[in-house]
Amino acid sequence: MNLDSKASGAALAGELLETGLFRSGLKINHLRLILAIDDHRRISAAADSLGISQPAASRMLAEIEAIVKAPICERVARGVELTPYGAALARRARTIFLELREAAREINELKTGSGGSVSLGSVTGPALNLAVPAIRQVSTAYPGIEINVQIDNSNVLTRELLAARHDFIVGRIPDDLNPRLFNLVEIGFEEVCLIVREGHPLLDKASVSADDLPGYDWVFQPPGTLLRRAVEDSFISAGVRLPATVINTSSIILTLSIVRNTNAIAPVALDVARLVAGNRTQAGEIRLLPTEFPIRIKPYGLITAEGRALPPSAKLLYDLILKQSRA
Repeated sequence: MNLDSKASGAALAGELLETGLFRSGLKINHLRLILAIDDHRRISAAADSLGISQPAASRMLAEIEAIVKAPICERVARGVELTPYGAALARRARTIFLELREAAREINELKTGSGGSVSLGSVTGPALNLAVPAIRQVSTAYPGIEINVQIDNSNVLTRELLAARHDFIVGRIPDDLNPRLFNLVEIGFEEVCLIVREGHPLLDKASVSADDLPGYDWVFQPPGTLLRRAVEDSFISAGVRLPATVINTSSIILTLSIVRNTNAIAPVALDVARLVAGNRTQAGEIRLLPTEFPIRIKPYGLITAEGRALPPSAKLLYDLILKQSRA
């Protein structure tokens, strides 16, 4: 399909949604299914996320296509992909659910007299050195405000942002997502280091080279995450084979536990390593491994969804994190 036909398909789908799809029988559950298909790219996975069977999801999809009078998705090598009609429907559905969420939030604030609520996602390092101080300022100045924070990798957070589960995030845009879906203001660099347990054999060395590392177990973030790719690129640049034994987890608590009780090595944000190694708990039995090679990861930033305005409470926290980063 050429670009002109894609554009005309998207325009037609937008027009259909605005001029009578709900009168023709389109339901909120239909929109939920479209978004689930867009997120998961498989009918079965979309059905699981909604708690329905795959046959039920297929029937709902057929209902949507009958209402729209156009194909919503098509099969590709690894699942399904939305057509221009489905993509336009999904884009507008996200806006609908965002507005419903904001309506619920506003009604709750009117009922309770609270100072509003904010949903923020952040990768670990900036959460410690930027988000926490900003949250402390907001909570002190506005005691009634409710702040929800999710700490995860950028792959997860950007998808949560697109699904309107966060007002904004602090992280990076993954390579597999269209950057035009986001607004990004770069605010800093996250230093990465390697951690091991106290008494680890490699701590006997003044400085560790890449050649010293593959023989040990490693605790990595899940495949495809930016931190993991940065570490793997460091191995490749040094001409060293990748570790054979790898434990994958996005949990920093599990990472610290495995490292503390084994000879495993893990890459983490330097701010996290310093916080843990500097305390006097059992978790403090973690040490930073001196290395001869850098681990470079691209800058992080404040990320919002394109075309989505921040509510006042979220804008307040956003501005404070931005100010904190520039200070």
